[in-house]
Amino acid sequence: MIKHGLRLLAGVLAAVPVLAGSAHAASDGLTVYNTNCSVCHQAGGAGMPGQFPVLKNRIDKIAATPEGKKYLMDVVLNGLHGPIQAGGAAYAGFMPSLKALSDDDIAAVLTYVASLGDTSPAPTITADDVKAARATPKKGPEIQAERNALNAAHPIP
Repeated sequence: MIKHGLRLLAGVLAAVPVLAGSAHAASDGLTVYNTNCSVCHQAGGAGMPGQFPVLKNRIDKIAATPEGKKYLMDVVLNGLHGPIQAGGAAYAGFMPSLKALSDDDIAAVLTYVASLGDTSPAPTITADDVKAARATPKKGPEIQAERNALNAAHPIP
């Protein structure tokens, strides 16, 4: 009986680092968001009317398709300049490039923001996804064209 209890305890202890790693990854996305994104997009992705689009309940829907994920990574890596419609409101569309962030940080923050929606399970973006997107830098007009194509295929909320 004691041996069985010890084996059970060993199994639980072996799983703890895995569970802690999952929670750590989720908090990293929040930390990256709070450090780099919340000043404009506000806490919890609430946005700022007329200035910075709401992210909550929008990014999960955009990230639901491979094209949407690619677009989101391209925006974070390359920035976004020019007018956009988001959530039924018009925005000037100025977001700086965050390409100085690591692939892991960009994946974590996009996965975090996607988790703020009601899509279940929430879409995830990996560091390998970001690395692949980073390999093809884009300029402002290319990002706008990508947004327009995405909006034509799957209207962007």
